[in-house]
Amino acid sequence: MSPSVAELLLQRLEREAAGPGAGLCSLETAAALGLDHQTLVGAVKSLQALGEVIEAEARATRRWELSPEGVEVLRDGSPEVRLFRSLPAEGLPQSDAMKLPGGSVGFSKAMANKWLRLEKGAPGGPRVVRAVAEVQDGVQESLQQVQRGEAENLPERERTDLKRRKLLLEVTLKSYWIRKGSAFSTAVARQETELTPEMIATGSWQQRPFKPYNFSALGLPPACGHLHPLLKVRSQLRQIFLEMGFTEMPTNNFVESSFWNFDALFQPQQHPARDQHDTFFLQDPAKAPELPAGYTAKVKKVHSQGGYGSQGYKYEWRLEEARRNLLRTHTTSTSARMLYQLARQEKFSPVKYFSIDRVFRNESLDATHLAEFHQVEGVVADRGLTLGHLMGILRQFFTKLGITQLRFKPAYNPYTEPSMEVFSYHEGLKKWVEVGNSGVFRPELLLPMGLPENVSVIAWGLSLERPTMIKYGINNIRELVGHRVNLQMVYDSPLCRLDA
Repeated sequence: MSPSVAELLLQRLEREAAGPGAGLCSLETAAALGLDHQTLVGAVKSLQALGEVIEAEARATRRWELSPEGVEVLRDGSPEVRLFRSLPAEGLPQSDAMKLPGGSVGFSKAMANKWLRLEKGAPGGPRVVRAVAEVQDGVQESLQQVQRGEAENLPERERTDLKRRKLLLEVTLKSYWIRKGSAFSTAVARQETELTPEMIATGSWQQRPFKPYNFSALGLPPACGHLHPLLKVRSQLRQIFLEMGFTEMPTNNFVESSFWNFDALFQPQQHPARDQHDTFFLQDPAKAPELPAGYTAKVKKVHSQGGYGSQGYKYEWRLEEARRNLLRTHTTSTSARMLYQLARQEKFSPVKYFSIDRVFRNESLDATHLAEFHQVEGVVADRGLTLGHLMGILRQFFTKLGITQLRFKPAYNPYTEPSMEVFSYHEGLKKWVEVGNSGVFRPELLLPMGLPENVSVIAWGLSLERPTMIKYGINNIRELVGHRVNLQMVYDSPLCRLDA
């Protein structure tokens, strides 16, 4: 049975004469044993783990080596010399000379050395001719000296020039100086790492060597939690909005009046979404204390009688219905409040708002449905905005999120016209799924607030969960739940159901 590398090292160290400077260089020893240096280093480390068998001192030495370009120059000569020797005695036009071996690299060096002369007034254009009869390749000679291991004999200036020309490399070699330890032995005995019940029962532990504890060693990293995909995407979305120059809206009012949640958005009071089957209405407090009087009157008029170029819905609008409190069904109610504050400013200024927060729907609770989810919303108000601007912003927004395959489909929303649904291709399901809704706010929503007539507002909304599924290839809500997240943070709303 052939000895191991560790045993070969110990045997070679055994033959070393004793003395203060006695020891072995790992580089020389690896070469003598015909081994790769890293293999020998591995044996050194394994012997160090056994205790005081050996002592190993880490050392670092510098060495100069030829680069691949330097090997080529050593073989063929420097570019400037090759160019000089390839140039005919009568010379060549500069364009032809540059095509000779070493021409593109060696021309400037040969000119700097005054080996060549450029006759600019020659017939037919500048001509390159020899300026001396013969040259000596000092670069090749220097590289030959490096090849013989005599790089330290070269002047520092020459080494620096060869290094700058990428012909020479300065290599740092790490090695070990190995000496006998206080417990040196040529026999490698495996140290025990565990004290077993059998050792205690038989008393064999008293004769066995044990590996000492290393209290400085790093332990196994403890198992810990990680960010849920929803939280990751939420953070990414917020960063994307901020990079695009948006300002975050305050969305801390989960309880909202029907006025801001529905009426201000030109959503009629008989709309099915306002039915108790879709909305959580509060019993206490059941009514909002007050609404902005002047603005409320304008909203009532545009609903019941029309205005601003619209005929309205032609029904009896009731203030009591508008005052009913509810858990907001979308964050667009906050957008309406922000636009109303914008309209009250003395001078209009363009704005870009966004929000990411929870909304609530009166869903039937089951394994895949909850009564709350997270809505992402973006709003831009400026003069002259069109549907093209909206599509451009949406493409930029989703591309930053990593969703590049988008389609737009005409749709209907009570408070936007025109309106679009946004679809993205889901690789897991191999089909197009809806990721959001968008549109241009209607004049019946904006003009009663007091915004200028030439101001347009484009907006879009989506669930946080839908792009999370697409980005992480999650096929259904059950898989999303499987990421150990609090169930109250997961939902499957009509905007999020992949099977809808």
